[in-house]
Amino acid sequence: MQTIHDEIVRHLPSHGETRRLFHGRGRCFPGYDDLVIDYFSPVVMVVLYRPRPQLWLEELTQLLGAALPDQPRAILLQERFLPNAPSRLLQGDLPETMDAREAGLSFRLRLGEAQNIGFFPDMAVGRSLVRERAAGRRVLNLFAYSCSFSVAALAGGATQVVNLDMNRGALELGKLNHRLNGIDLRRASFLPLEYFRSLCKLRKIGPFDLVICDPPASQGKSFTAEQHWPKLVRSLPDLVAPGGEILACLNDLNQGPDYLDQLLRETFPAAENLGLYRPGADFPDAHPDCSVSIHHYRLPKKR
Repeated sequence: MQTIHDEIVRHLPSHGETRRLFHGRGRCFPGYDDLVIDYFSPVVMVVLYRPRPQLWLEELTQLLGAALPDQPRAILLQERFLPNAPSRLLQGDLPETMDAREAGLSFRLRLGEAQNIGFFPDMAVGRSLVRERAAGRRVLNLFAYSCSFSVAALAGGATQVVNLDMNRGALELGKLNHRLNGIDLRRASFLPLEYFRSLCKLRKIGPFDLVICDPPASQGKSFTAEQHWPKLVRSLPDLVAPGGEILACLNDLNQGPDYLDQLLRETFPAAENLGLYRPGADFPDAHPDCSVSIHHYRLPKKR
């Protein structure tokens, strides 16, 4: 447990901000590849990818109570190794509503309700970048899920954001996230559509100054990296305005960042590569080319 304790102490949250306390999935801590711990004050969420003994869980619960400066109200365990990734309380009780807090923004969580809780801490760098680049721009947010990129863009001064996702329930959560942050919903639209069947509609309402692509690593037949990333990138020229920017997020253990960079260079040979971003210090990874990568490109002003 000392390894876990030391890592938690390095990543203690401040001012109620959401924080990844322990990131075992990066394979930097031998014996703990199955463990992730997030802090959504006042709730700690423990995610396990393989079974652990009850005694070990009790020791972890005691460690968390001792290591955190404020006693957590609840410690929630999600068992990702079981069908449908059920959750159960190790200690305490869950508040009626819970929000992640990041850079002054709030995002509603669905703790204990679903495998994906509605918010991905490892995309904080991407949200920060969008907020920095969005002022005065029309933004297209593809595979929007709960629309955290949209909230960040509008907080950064975007004039309009179009959010597209085939999951209608996720978009409803996205609308709530906008209301939580006092954002006028007239500045955003929410399209419950499948991307590749919606290109004609998007071309009519485009082009956009910033296009965000953050598809799931795999979504059944709707999206697989090997089959659909090339198709997705080839569809972007009709959607991005001259001088516009693309932010593409790759989350696939089987495809490294060079794969996506090559696709973008082939499709936009004159585009400027503005940077490759990683999730940051809270997400150490022994094999960074297999972790999340965020690719930022800018098109020339004239094509």
